[in-house]
Amino acid sequence: MSTAVSNQNTLLKVILAILLPPLAVFMDRGVGTQFVLNIVLTLVGFWIVGIIHALIVVL
Repeated sequence: MSTAVSNQNTLLKVILAILLPPLAVFMDRGVGTQFVLNIVLTLVGFWIVGIIHALIVVL
């Protein structure tokens, strides 16, 4: 049962990493360096860089 919940949580974070990268990082790490870095990468890197960073952090 625990792995099913874990898989759903990971799936939710991956979907959020694609749609709203900073939110996925916030859910995984909270407010910190990774979150601020992801916001900067998302705004400056034309979204795709933020998505890549969020997927690395989440997975």
